[in-house]
Amino acid sequence: MDDREFFRTVADRTQLSRQEAADVTRATLETVAARLSAGEARDLAQELPEHLRESLQRGEGDMEIFDPDESVRRVHERTGLSEPEADRGVRAVLATLREAVSAEEYDHAMSQLGSEFAKMAESAR
Repeated sequence: MDDREFFRTVADRTQLSRQEAADVTRATLETVAARLSAGEARDLAQELPEHLRESLQRGEGDMEIFDPDESVRRVHERTGLSEPEADRGVRAVLATLREAVSAEEYDHAMSQLGSEFAKMAESAR
């Protein structure tokens, strides 16, 4: 899956414009990166299209611990989308991520993010 297909899939799932889908994708990946270890963020990035990899880059600091509601709040702040749009966006990006990377890599990432994040992906259209 290339980056345009990724954005198109997110747009279709959220009913957002392609530009909004691109913005929410990048913001969600940046937020997810903060919740992952640096090694896991790097591994996940390796399976994504080149233009999406930079969104998963993070420093070598500690992982942050926060829940899905905080993820939605951060995406809302980064994108300027409404909270309901940001929520739909986060869910759509996680669901699209599941389709874009190997099952093994997705499972590794979800094991660090936690079951609440996996449930968000499952609830996306």
